Amino acid sequence: MVSRVIPVEAFDLVIFGGTGDLARRRIFPGLFRRFRAGQMPPNSRIVGAARRQLDRDGYRAFVTEALSEFVPESARPEDDVRTFLGCIEHLILDAASDSGWDALSGMLRDGVVRAFYFSVAPSLFGTLAERLRKHGCASPACRIVVEKPFGRDLESARELNRILRNHFDESQIYRIDHYLGKETVQNLMAVRFGNVLFEPLWHAQFVDHVQITVAESVGVDGRGSYYDKAGAMRDMIQNHLMQLLCLIAMEPPSRFDPDAVRDEKLKVIRAIERPAPRDIVRGRYVSAVPGESYLDQVENADSRTESFIALRLRISNWRWAGVPFYLRTGKRMAARHSEISIVFKTAPHSIFGQTLGQHRNVLAIRLQPNEGINLFVTIKEPGPGGMRLVDVPLDMTFAEALGRGVEDAPAAYERLIMDVIRGNQTLFMRGDEVEQAWAWTDPIIKDWRERDEHPDSYQVGTNGPEGAAALLHGDGRKWRDIDDTQDSA
Repeated sequence: MVSRVIPVEAFDLVIFGGTGDLARRRIFPGLFRRFRAGQMPPNSRIVGAARRQLDRDGYRAFVTEALSEFVPESARPEDDVRTFLGCIEHLILDAASDSGWDALSGMLRDGVVRAFYFSVAPSLFGTLAERLRKHGCASPACRIVVEKPFGRDLESARELNRILRNHFDESQIYRIDHYLGKETVQNLMAVRFGNVLFEPLWHAQFVDHVQITVAESVGVDGRGSYYDKAGAMRDMIQNHLMQLLCLIAMEPPSRFDPDAVRDEKLKVIRAIERPAPRDIVRGRYVSAVPGESYLDQVENADSRTESFIALRLRISNWRWAGVPFYLRTGKRMAARHSEISIVFKTAPHSIFGQTLGQHRNVLAIRLQPNEGINLFVTIKEPGPGGMRLVDVPLDMTFAEALGRGVEDAPAAYERLIMDVIRGNQTLFMRGDEVEQAWAWTDPIIKDWRERDEHPDSYQVGTNGPEGAAALLHGDGRKWRDIDDTQDSA
């Protein structure tokens, strides 16, 4: 199956922080793949703006090294690399001074899309926005791309939004969350709203509960200073998992339009009840190997920061009344695994008796690794010996079902960058979404500070602290196994 590639208009994309890790690992490899797919016009221009003292050839060598490291050799023919490098420019620029800004203004062209990617520390967002206006770089139709974190609490998020809106309209601000660019996340909307099979069942009458798991096998290595000020709640729940929850729980929008979709997501956030302390489990990984425990990798030996969190949430509306949503995320867990599981109720009456009849259908949406969707259905186990029921998956692994390798599917960042160029904000967070998410998060974190409790310990390579399992066991349920994705609920 060959996908239809829709080219974008020619553009000028300026990457502030153009020599940073994000540019090297994600942005340039992603843009190169879009270039090879015929989606990026050859007269587009990418300007890497940074303080690093490089000339144009030196910067193109930096980009070449990034492509060599993060794009397979079979997917980067020399002729394509050479042509792509012809679109690359470098500008020595200091965001904190006026140096280099007039040169940037002179490089930008009229008549093409202008986009500015803020791949820098959040403390520089306001400075960049101000200088873009001051030096005439910001055209009326230009766009700015803002990386998370979008503040660290409600007050700072409001202040950040205020600063950005002083210089740009909300329609020009793209708050990027790479989870929303994942193929499977977008397919969640297609599965819900494009199939009459699912939407009639997508509510409390038929859904027993929902699980969202984002497990990481890595720790906080090299990010201890940042992470200890954030923790799993700020780093993952408040943005990534909150967005996934919204896509699962939102009402059908009137149309697939940026504001129509984001209006429905905002309603979900407003309807999420604040969890009681008994609905929250916090954890922190420990290891018998010296130097591998969480506290070994942060400066504060008396830290109260969590590397794992599990929550039981309720959404106060008619669609989801009485349906628990279980969220968990953590570092140094059993495997790298992200999955959304819609667990349906058992049949109201089993003709096979209580022993054989307690089976549930599960729609399991795998975000990583091996993106795809499994629908677990109950069938008779083949063979003689009477009626034996088993749960088996109807498996749609995208790489197999769509007839292309994983390396051919657009990655999250490249897809979202192309949406910026198109001017499509559907998969980007709106300012009021961000603020409402912080308004829900802040009281929970405040309560933790007042309680002054250490997170529970869990061993590296496990599924988190014991309390996380007990959170579901008390409800007569269990987590889907992280290290066995073919297991039914």
